Amino acid sequence: MSTTDKAKNKAEKVAGQAKEKFGTATGDRKKRDEGRTDQIKSDVKDAGEKVKDAFRH
Repeated sequence: MSTTDKAKNKAEKVAGQAKEKFGTATGDRKKRDEGRTDQIKSDVKDAGEKVKDAFRH
């Protein structure tokens, strides 16, 4: 996995965590759920990159 991909995935995960916490703090369920979805997307992308790396080596 390239360093750029790792950084993008990490940034997306951190942004999702912030969005989830903001939604929780303000009582905005939609924003909270969007944050959780962003985190899941980041995790899935990370897993996909790891699978690609496994086949390259």
